This record gives sequence, structure tokens and C-alpha cells, in this order.
Amino acid sequence: MNLNKRIELLTAVGTFLNSDGPEYDELRERAYRENKWFTSEYIKKAGIAIASKMLNPEVLSSFAQQYKVQDESNAEKTVGIIMAGNIPFVGFHDFLCVFLSGYRQRIKLSSKDSILMNMILDVASKVNPEVVEWVKFDEMLKGCDAYIATGSDNSARYFEYYFKKYPHIIRKNRTSVAVLDGSETPEELSSLADDIQLYFGLGCRNVTQILVPEEYDFVPLLTALRKYDQYRDHEKYRNNFDYQLTIALLNNKFYMSNDSIVLLENESPFSPISQLHYQFYKNKENAISGIDPNKIQCLVSHGHLPFGMAQQPGLTDFPDGVDTMKFLSTLF
Repeated sequence: MNLNKRIELLTAVGTFLNSDGPEYDELRERAYRENKWFTSEYIKKAGIAIASKMLNPEVLSSFAQQYKVQDESNAEKTVGIIMAGNIPFVGFHDFLCVFLSGYRQRIKLSSKDSILMNMILDVASKVNPEVVEWVKFDEMLKGCDAYIATGSDNSARYFEYYFKKYPHIIRKNRTSVAVLDGSETPEELSSLADDIQLYFGLGCRNVTQILVPEEYDFVPLLTALRKYDQYRDHEKYRNNFDYQLTIALLNNKFYMSNDSIVLLENESPFSPISQLHYQFYKNKENAISGIDPNKIQCLVSHGHLPFGMAQQPGLTDFPDGVDTMKFLSTLF
């Protein structure tokens, strides 16, 4: 399968993800029944974002040219991918990079997301049946030439042990932080609310901690976050919210809430579902320089990633800042 055919196939996937119809509706409903965090709305939203940001044929061609991707496929090399399952299509970028680079791949799907990537392969195989020889799903990934694995800090230790003899990318826990200066407009705060709450805050690109100046007025932010008050109707989210609120009350902690999210002062950038951590700073530059880059996926702020863009990654927004395409190019 040459490069043009690979790009054509990926473009067809993008067309499907942008489509409406009973087949896609039924698949989204099946995915929701398997994982209640994967609402039909969010699957659709994630698919449209991927299609618009990653699956335009001109963008794909330019991306391939940038990395001098060979025209012909490399059937002698197989890359094993262990995918996460925290938000819809979270492992798609790895699939895309390996496929575009012309390697075979074997994928271990997350138990939380066994339907959506199967859907991608089914769509692709209707365009070109040959794709099933290049992309396979498997529970055991022994015998691959290289590995890309995404998981927790704990699982990463096992990945590093098992894959130490092979070229690999191992991803650990990451999250995202926003640094505010108090000059944010209502529109920017509304966009920040998306960075925090889209996909129920489950992604590594979701903002889970904000750094704010002393005497910061939280009311405008809490008001902006009310656009997600409907989360109170989502059973799993509501259970988490009620639990976090109860713990704060029992521990006699100062908290702020708007009935759909709990704000707590906490130095950890990692916050539980339905909770947002905050910290005060005296100097914005010092606050930014003090952020641990090994824990942060995105930094949202004036002068950094714009508000509202955390969940809009493009082809070159590589997870953990590790260039997947450059890594794959070393396997030739």
C-alpha cells in the first residue's frame, strides 16, 4: 500500500467521522453502553476534531513530506501499540503515525474502549481491504520490532521492563495546567471551562489545576463553568462530585463550588474527577517556571496555548512532547 493510498484511506476515515447516519449513531450508542463516560455527543465531538485537525489530505501529505515518509510500506517492521481508554479515540494519533509511516501494527486496546478503534478499522477496510493485513488487534504484543505504550506511572514501570530491549516510547501520567493573570475575558473563561470540563475532565490535556494571582476573584470562572451544570445529570460524574464534596465537608476544608465542580487549594496538578485544584502565586513568570514539565501535557495561558485549545491537538502536538514520527523514522 503506497503513501497515496494510505493518505486516501485516512481521508476516508475523516469523512466518516464527520458524517451523520444510523450506522455511526448505532456505533456511538454501543460505545456508550460499554463505557458510560463515552457519551454519543463526546464521541462525535472527538471524531470531528480528529477529522478537521488530522485527516485533511493536504495536511497529511505535508506531514508525510516533513518526515520524508517513504512511498512504499515497510512490511518487515511491526509496531506494537498499547492504547489508553480515558477519552474517545485517545490512541488514534499513534495509529495514524504508524500507519502513515508504512509499518504494520498490532494494537492492544483498552478494556474501556474496544469499539471505536474497531470501527476505524472497519471503515478503513471498506475503502481498502488490504488494511486488515497491516492493522491487527491483539491481547499479546510479543514479537514486535518497536513499542508505543500509554498508561499510568505504575504500568509504565512494567512497560519499561518488558520493552527495554526494543525501541520504545513509554508514556506516563500527565495532566494540564492553566496560569491566569486576572485579565481574562468572559469569552476566554468560557473557553477555559472547555479545557477543564470537556470529556468530563478525563484527558491528559484537560486542565486540572489553575495557578492564579493572590486576591484572584473566582466568581467569573465559577460562572463560566456553569455551562457544564448538565454534568449533574450524568450518574457517574454526579457520584464523583457528591463524593468529593462530602470529603471536603468532612475534612473541614475550604472549598468553592457551583454545584458541578469543586475547587480546592492544592499543590498537586492532578485532581480527581469533578474537582479543580488551584494555587496562588506572587509572580507569574516564577509560577510558570516552577511547573514540572515531566507532569504537564499542556500549559494554557496568555503567551502559551490559547484558552479553549487544549482539546484541539493537531498532527504535530505529540503526546508528552515526544516526536512519534521522528521515533518511527529511526526504524527503517
